[in-house]
Amino acid sequence: MYKNTNCFHLAIPCGDLEVAKKFYSETLGCRLDNSAQEWADVDFWGNELTLHKSEHKLDNERHDVDMGNVSVPHFGVHLSRKDFDALKQRLKNSGTKYTRNKNFNSKPRVKILISG
Repeated sequence: MYKNTNCFHLAIPCGDLEVAKKFYSETLGCRLDNSAQEWADVDFWGNELTLHKSEHKLDNERHDVDMGNVSVPHFGVHLSRKDFDALKQRLKNSGTKYTRNKNFNSKPRVKILISG
């Protein structure tokens, strides 16, 4: 399932698993695996992101970084320009709000915020 041989694995609480699966698969275009259980594995651009159904909300704080004031914790992925443009169009088509780095450089970044 994962195209990287040195992929990372990150497991996070996601609240409503069905809502999260729909967002990652339909909005972001990620493939799902093991999605009939209490968790779902997401092929997050070659890395394994595991979403766990949870009632618990993550603590949330804000930090000033190069992209502005961001929620912590968060994670992201570096994409090629082609993949970034395709994802940006998917987000626009679905009406999903996103933030673009005003200091955009040659390595497009998409940050998915995981906050309560």
